[in-house]
Amino acid sequence: MNTSNILIGQYIGGDSLLHELDARSKLISVFVLTVVLFITTSFLSLFIVTLAILAFLFISQIPFRLMAKSLRPVVPVLFILFALQAFVVRTGEVLVTFGPVALYTGGIITAGVFIWRILALIVLTTLLTLTTRPLDLTDGIERLASPLKKVRVPVSEMALMMSLTLRFIPTLLRETETISKAQAARGVDVSSGPLNRRIKAFVPMLVPLFVRAFKRAEDLALAMESRGYRSGEQRTKWREMRWDKRDSIALMTVGVLACAIVWT
Repeated sequence: MNTSNILIGQYIGGDSLLHELDARSKLISVFVLTVVLFITTSFLSLFIVTLAILAFLFISQIPFRLMAKSLRPVVPVLFILFALQAFVVRTGEVLVTFGPVALYTGGIITAGVFIWRILALIVLTTLLTLTTRPLDLTDGIERLASPLKKVRVPVSEMALMMSLTLRFIPTLLRETETISKAQAARGVDVSSGPLNRRIKAFVPMLVPLFVRAFKRAEDLALAMESRGYRSGEQRTKWREMRWDKRDSIALMTVGVLACAIVWT
């Protein structure tokens, strides 16, 4: 099991425009584009959103080949989602029949548009994590959700949990790869063979994976406690966030683009 191509939760340093933008402007932009991505109904609108996301990928200076490799692990899931959508929707003309099950043209179109949106969303959110430091992402979420503190919503704790979740996804993937290699050294192959045998071989990996995850969580809790972290306490920031003119221009550009797409 090779997890080196999975980019979820990872940060790649750089000096591109996307790297230098404030985390809050990027979070708002991703939210706006996500809403637009799922409310649009025309192919032209989806095409324009896709072009915008590819333009952001070009500006970020993240290699396209690296992004394409990161999508490989989700291909089986996307294939299953495509099949479910294609066979559930029964509109249009019948293309193929498999006994009592039929495949319609409407199902193919609906499934294709759904997978298109999911892929665009994955690339968009991956770009956000690749070009934003985890601490900046946490601070951005906390700043944007700060009005909720007035109704006693634990915004700081929620932002911290989201940041830790993103931070530990690559760690848990590396742990899974280490355990998989250890199992392979003992003669257990989880990367080939029939699906049912691979699932049975993967089940024994869950126990050591959970043990290591809980051990890391305990070490992290002790480290935070030893450094004086207290839930709900006001804390100073080592790096202050600054909203620059570029952030306003970027947000206005995304807003104009979103309005244009909605009205197409």
